[in-house]
Amino acid sequence: MKKISVLTSGGDAPGMNAAVRAVTRTAIKKGWDVYGVKGGYQGLIEGRIIPLGSRDVAAILQRGGTVLGSARCEEFKTIEGRRKALRSLNQHGIEALVVIGGNGSQTGSLKLFEMGFPVVGVASTIDNDLVGSDTTIGVDTALNISLEAIDRLKVTGSSHQRAFLVEVMGRNCGYLALMSSIAGGAEAVVIPEVKTDPEEIAHILGKAYERGKSHAIVVVAEGADYNAAKLAQYFDKHQERIGFALRVTVLGHVQRGGTPSAFDRILASRLGAGAVEAIDRGEYGVLVGLVGNQVKATPLSEVVGKTKEIDLELFELARLLD
Repeated sequence: MKKISVLTSGGDAPGMNAAVRAVTRTAIKKGWDVYGVKGGYQGLIEGRIIPLGSRDVAAILQRGGTVLGSARCEEFKTIEGRRKALRSLNQHGIEALVVIGGNGSQTGSLKLFEMGFPVVGVASTIDNDLVGSDTTIGVDTALNISLEAIDRLKVTGSSHQRAFLVEVMGRNCGYLALMSSIAGGAEAVVIPEVKTDPEEIAHILGKAYERGKSHAIVVVAEGADYNAAKLAQYFDKHQERIGFALRVTVLGHVQRGGTPSAFDRILASRLGAGAVEAIDRGEYGVLVGLVGNQVKATPLSEVVGKTKEIDLELFELARLLD
């Protein structure tokens, strides 16, 4: 009989609970014991490990966030912290660990694996910047939340002849901003991967005003060289060129808190079950993700320390359709 544990780490993503549920129920069907770690790597260091049964994960499929909780943990970045985590796992007789999370979380997964502990990662981050998965848990929901906000801002913008700078999450990756701009029909998009020319954005807004548009939208990734606050400060000195009254809306963590979409529930279920199957095959030190609509495992050594590049042809499409 195997005893496995599952934790969620880093920023929460809609669909994490569906992944926890899938890991738990798939493992139980195999006759294994399942334990959940409360509070991510911090909880692992502190030994907050609890048994999970089939009923314990009932009615969490539709819930956003993570019922296991998550926390940043500086101590885990040290060898001493990781040794405490290993001690905790061994004291509970855990034979393998599933880590649901993004880049930072999977860096931790690799560190534990390199210390000899069997670990399998599950791709979960709203930034969609993980190598090894075409799309990650939480992306679809976060994108749809952004799109709903843009649609609503267009309505109020049209009432007052306003332009909105809509800042979405994405410190190092502009995926959410880019896709939101295309789906939302934005006039311009600002992402970390492309150097921003505020003069070009001002020109685009001015031309939209001259064409008689009643509103304008610029989607801005938080990690771009010009975030929404910097752009607003720049445009404040050139208001007459823009024409529109300008407002800033920062969506921030609103994007994390949504009820997971059908796509994210299904994706999380597939990847969670896939992680258990990887353990059953004895395949450790891997990230389970979606590649070409197939659940596949990629070595964590090929994932950690890298950022998935966005398709810049889509950036050109966004500019074409403004």
